[in-house]
Amino acid sequence: MIADLVRPSLLEFIKRKVSDLDSKGFICFEDLGEFRKDYVKEVLEDEIGELTALDQEVIESLEQHEILSSDIIKQFERKLTFGERLSDHIAEFGGSWKFLISFGAVLFIWIAVNGVLLVTHAFDPYPFILLNLILSCLAAVQAPIIMMSQNRAEARDRLRAENDYKVNLKAELEIRHLHEKLDHLLRRQYNRLFEIQQIQIELLQEIGRHKR
Repeated sequence: MIADLVRPSLLEFIKRKVSDLDSKGFICFEDLGEFRKDYVKEVLEDEIGELTALDQEVIESLEQHEILSSDIIKQFERKLTFGERLSDHIAEFGGSWKFLISFGAVLFIWIAVNGVLLVTHAFDPYPFILLNLILSCLAAVQAPIIMMSQNRAEARDRLRAENDYKVNLKAELEIRHLHEKLDHLLRRQYNRLFEIQQIQIELLQEIGRHKR
């Protein structure tokens, strides 16, 4: 690419690195990508201070022209073990109306059988100590399973937030680059039109002198 077509801020940065670069000289696209990466890194360091690993990934993607957006849910689910998938299904079932209705029905049948049908020969008479033991064990097992599922949900949300940050940062940098490039092209276009207009005026003046 000819150096004159590079947007002014990037060209100024390149001239600081390569002092003998002429505006009519040429820059290969590989070197231009390197300069662009270093320029974006310098701008980000000036604006937000020390760069994080996420910022470094965005800078590398700008150089390689990579797409950062991805389906986090699919990537996250591919890494889950059988136990983690099972805990997710248990937690999902434990927080549904299906579980509440079925568990309420089991409690009602248990109390009805031991309190009404088998009053004299109940296997768990009032105050239903066996039932209380089962409920305590169920709560003790269900609580850590739900916590494991919530921890994975938080990890998935954190990955999604990091990916959104990278995509938004890259989009902001690309939009800024496009604005600068459009402004540069418009200025060059205005300058060319002004030159053409000056040439036309000079030609008209010369034609006028010949007619005299």
